[in-house]
Amino acid sequence: MTLPPAASLFDPAETFYNRWQQLNDWLLQHQAFWQPAPFMEPEPEWTLQYPQLAGMVADLSDAHCRALEDAPEKLAELASRHIPALGRYAHLVALPELSRSETEIETATLPEVKAVDMPGRKRLQSGAFAAAVQPLSQPVLDWCCGKGHLSRTLAPHCPESVEGYEWNAELVSDGNRLAARYGDPVSLHCQDVMADNLVLPENTHGVALHACGDLHRQLIKRGSKLGLPRLSISPCCYHLTGEGPYRLISGRTASYAGALALSRNDIRLAVRETVTAPARVREQNRLVSQWRLGFDGLQRYLRKCDEYLPVPSHPPRLVNGDFETFCRWAAQKKGLTLPSGMDFNHWSAFGARRLQQVRRHELVRHLFRRPLELWIVLDYAVFLEEQGYRVRLGQFCDRSLTPRNLLVDAVRVSGTPPVPHSRP
Repeated sequence: MTLPPAASLFDPAETFYNRWQQLNDWLLQHQAFWQPAPFMEPEPEWTLQYPQLAGMVADLSDAHCRALEDAPEKLAELASRHIPALGRYAHLVALPELSRSETEIETATLPEVKAVDMPGRKRLQSGAFAAAVQPLSQPVLDWCCGKGHLSRTLAPHCPESVEGYEWNAELVSDGNRLAARYGDPVSLHCQDVMADNLVLPENTHGVALHACGDLHRQLIKRGSKLGLPRLSISPCCYHLTGEGPYRLISGRTASYAGALALSRNDIRLAVRETVTAPARVREQNRLVSQWRLGFDGLQRYLRKCDEYLPVPSHPPRLVNGDFETFCRWAAQKKGLTLPSGMDFNHWSAFGARRLQQVRRHELVRHLFRRPLELWIVLDYAVFLEEQGYRVRLGQFCDRSLTPRNLLVDAVRVSGTPPVPHSRP
């Protein structure tokens, strides 16, 4: 079986391991820019070491700041005037487009009349994914399938029926009901894919669209160990893992002397994007961030301790309140007593000023989101090559449809023995 074509942006001399190594060394070189969280540290160390870069972002207007949040290539170009090595950003994150023509994507997308209980964005993501992995030549197993939206999208293009695994029995029931209603050759099963006794059907094409963290890594490891003929995975939420520090899965990357050692919180940065969030949600997030920063200034003043104090997630009802209500809730959660006569207007204004500062410092930090994500996914590609697969890695849709638009598409090369797994 051959992989579908892709418009290549890779230098033919570069391997996935070479790309990973370049990214690893570049991220390590610039660790001071992305590891500290400006929300917790009012003055990250880099602002003192590179005052010209700090001054550049401080002088950005709100409109320019908003524009650069969704244009990392432009931001890298501006920042490279002060840190020349940041000019490598565009090359380091360049990937081929795996998406097909608009006609092919439209043909692969589930018609709206059949997309019951399926959000419009999910319908389009599933269609773009389905187009990118065609042609299909084996039975398909939809990993962490939910209600089977991807299963039903793939079914018309699959030579045999599509099966799906999902641990939530209610979603499985709803998905099978929808498949029966529309005559789709889809069968969903209630299955915990993390179970030790999981048995995968052989000669199956495993697919996963936005399975989180350990879930998609489980398909990569289990599927390759069994030697499934093909694995097509769009990963998501890399930080969701039962392990502590993040662990590379490829033997070559894990043994690299200069490999980054990352916490789950470091990895979380890779998925901190809201390009698909509605304007109302963005505004709510902005308001709550301002309140949290205002309370942070207040708690430092009351405790006489210049240290960030984590506050738990707030109940949704607080968004309909005001800053004072938020502060009283947060103080109660952290066991702080607010003095009478507290000037909440002062601390609200402080939070607004801090948010302006944080947004500009976060601009620089967010420049490293895609490189961190690609560092992880290139590790997957190297691992799959070690297991005897020929791998495509690229984007299956535009990031405006979903920032999690990477696709690892791997076909087993017959007669190629895999490298034994170093971990379960």
